[in-house]
Amino acid sequence: MQRDAMLTQLGYAPNEALLTQLQKIEENTVGYKKIQKHIMDLHDHLKADSSYVAMSNSEDYFKIKVEATNATTAEIAHEKIKHFSDKFKVTINKLDNKETYYITGFHH
Repeated sequence: MQRDAMLTQLGYAPNEALLTQLQKIEENTVGYKKIQKHIMDLHDHLKADSSYVAMSNSEDYFKIKVEATNATTAEIAHEKIKHFSDKFKVTINKLDNKETYYITGFHH
């Protein structure tokens, strides 16, 4: 998938700064090519749960943000994220005291 298409699918208006940020994320994410499509699929699946995948502003990773306002919807989002991680062998790191994960890469 082209970088500008990926940015658009994530809800960004592509520009040079965002393309550069995405390139850094790609380079920093272990096995990125193997999981790129799965990251986009996860983003689509999470929309129903008021959650999404975005580019982190502070780290060169994709982040998964759970913004569900009720506990049931939030739990569903967390289950989808765990399923994504287990099924596609993706390493995710949950931030302490936040409803946010970083996608750090593919593991064997």
